[in-house]
Amino acid sequence: MNATKHGISRRGLLAGAAGMTAAGLILPRGAFAQAAPKKGGSFRIGQSGGATSDTIDPATFAAGPVVTAMLAVCNNLVEIDADGKAQPELAESYEPDAEAKIWTFKIRDATFGDGRKVTAKDVIASFNHHRGENTVSGAKGTLEQVADIRADGDNVVVFELKSGNADFGYLTSDYHFIIMPAKEDGTLDWQSGLGTGGYTLVEHEPGVRITLKRRDDYWKADRAWFDDVTLLAIGDPTARQNALITGEVDAINGPDLGTIHLLKRRPGIELVETTGTAHYTLPMFCDVAPFNDVNVRLALKYAINRQEMVDKVLRGYGKVANDSPIAPANRYYAADLPQHEYDPEKAKSYLKKAGMDTLNVQLSTSNAAFTGAVDAAQLFQQSAKAAGINIDVKREPEDGYWSNVWLKKPFCMGYWNGRPTEDDMFSLVYSKGAEWNEGHWDNARFNELLLKARAELDENLRREMYTEMQGLVSEDGGTIIPVFVNYVDAHNDKVAHGKVAGDRFFDGWKLVERWYAA
Repeated sequence: MNATKHGISRRGLLAGAAGMTAAGLILPRGAFAQAAPKKGGSFRIGQSGGATSDTIDPATFAAGPVVTAMLAVCNNLVEIDADGKAQPELAESYEPDAEAKIWTFKIRDATFGDGRKVTAKDVIASFNHHRGENTVSGAKGTLEQVADIRADGDNVVVFELKSGNADFGYLTSDYHFIIMPAKEDGTLDWQSGLGTGGYTLVEHEPGVRITLKRRDDYWKADRAWFDDVTLLAIGDPTARQNALITGEVDAINGPDLGTIHLLKRRPGIELVETTGTAHYTLPMFCDVAPFNDVNVRLALKYAINRQEMVDKVLRGYGKVANDSPIAPANRYYAADLPQHEYDPEKAKSYLKKAGMDTLNVQLSTSNAAFTGAVDAAQLFQQSAKAAGINIDVKREPEDGYWSNVWLKKPFCMGYWNGRPTEDDMFSLVYSKGAEWNEGHWDNARFNELLLKARAELDENLRREMYTEMQGLVSEDGGTIIPVFVNYVDAHNDKVAHGKVAGDRFFDGWKLVERWYAA
């Protein structure tokens, strides 16, 4: 079976994949009626999430311009298209065995930026970089399921899993798993900055700017249109918006939703809104008091006014969530779980079960976590007072927030783009021992179901298990997830694009490769 044209169809492994992410929607003027793409021009991007600690080591990737840039410098084995489907990228084709335990990827004829041909050795080094005891990769937990990776000649790579995984093809599209060259000893030469993508890395000033230059020999003839691209790290949403208005940049992510109505009125500015899997989080360390008591966690979940956040922080660009990371755009979204509504009296009742009349906690936040995070924290502070919960909002520095606060402080705020599959999201953040288990959560039943659901080929049984897992995360988990967030980007009329992907903002973080000069 060849996945190049039709995707994986064995026993319905990926049936219904088109529903995993929603298609892009362009507002308010029709950007689709653009001339055909052509080579040339410069592209300047203002993006949040940059930090002076950024490196081009894919094991350290979290978010920001460095990830967007390296997804243009490099390719994955598989990419997610604008319809939410997994498509072979650096892999020419891929297929599982009958149990979805052995996955075989045929590598296409492509070269790195220095002219070297990519081989199975490079693919193996790129994945092994995230495996083993010594790796620092946030994606380590995702690859725990891999028992062995081996070459079958120069252009075939075989992944042997510990148990079947119907979604493994999708998992290789994770931005950590970009393919870079191997050193002679089999380790990854990430320091070279080389990839098989449409651009080469010219300059990287961490937390400031990244400069790219187009390759003329890129194997995708219909991608990588700009001559050069500059990505600027602009953490403040107002500053990003002003940079777009004044012409300093051509595109931005996360404009200030508080003033977005003014931005929509400006001539020559387009908004790009997509509905996908993004969500805001407030992780609590389940192994640190008082969050080690599930009653305290539930009290906080009932003390937050979710609809108020949708209205006041998102300005309607999102919807209420229910403390589970699985979004309506996901395949197995559990729509019928009891909703955690704002209910101060119920919150008080859970405090009493925890033996408390009042609760005092400190919440660390910064607008680096997400646009409007400080406002969201203050809204939570106000709504929680009615339940006898006193939240001390501590505003942290924006620079270094992801390295100094997230995963370090016991109660903070965060942001996830989500993932196209339930298994990927759960394995990365909620499974026992995962590097990015931001709530230090460990639930035996959940961990048991995670392995069973991953290997289950019966669609109905798989749905039942993922529904139960969403319930466990919602009721017992250590993370408050108040809202799902629509991606909102903006660009000027100097750039154009086709249908945009909904798996992440910025066209699935692939705008450098997919967009072109208007």
